Amino acid sequence: MRAVFTAAIIIASICYPLLVYWGLQNFEAKWLLPLLIFLLAARWFAIGQTSEKKLLLVSAFILILLTLFIGHASGLKFYPVVMNAGFLFLFASSLFSSQTFVEKLARLKEPNLPASGVVYTRNVTKMWCVFFVLNGSVAAYTALFASTEIWTLYNGIIAYVLMGVLGGSEWLVRQYVKQKAKKDGELL
Repeated sequence: MRAVFTAAIIIASICYPLLVYWGLQNFEAKWLLPLLIFLLAARWFAIGQTSEKKLLLVSAFILILLTLFIGHASGLKFYPVVMNAGFLFLFASSLFSSQTFVEKLARLKEPNLPASGVVYTRNVTKMWCVFFVLNGSVAAYTALFASTEIWTLYNGIIAYVLMGVLGGSEWLVRQYVKQKAKKDGELL
C-alpha cells in the first residue's frame, strides 16, 4: 500500500505543472493552494530520509509564503523553482562532505567504488548542480515573465526531457568510462 501511495505522489509531483495549468483554466488560483499544500504534505509522508524531509519542509514554507505574498497564480508557478533550488542545495552541499550525493547512490550498487569512481561521481554531482542552476533559472523566468502555457510547456515537458537527456547521456558516458577502466585494469 505504501508503494502505491509513493508512486501516486511521484506521478502527481511530475504532473504538477499540468495540474496547475488545468486548475488555472477552471478555478481561481486561490483554490489551488490547498492542492500545493496537500502535495507537499503527501511527499513529506512518502519520503523516508530526514535530510530530505527537512529540505521539503523548508521548500513548502517558502512556496506557501511566495504563493501568499506574490499572488496565488505566480506563487503556484514557483514550485519547480523551489524544487530545483532544493535539489541544488542537496547536491551542492554534498560536495563539501566526504561522499557526494551521487557517490552515495553509486555505492548502493558498488560498495567498493575505486578512487576513479569517486572522482567521476564528484564530477557528475557538479554537472547536476549546473543543471539545477540553469533549469531553476529558466523555471523562474517562465514563472515570472512567460504565459501559463509557456510555463506549463517548459516545466511540464521540456524540463523533464532535458533531465532525461542529461541522465541518459551520463549513463552512456559512465558505460564508456567503465569499459575504459576495465581495459586499464581498474574496476569502476
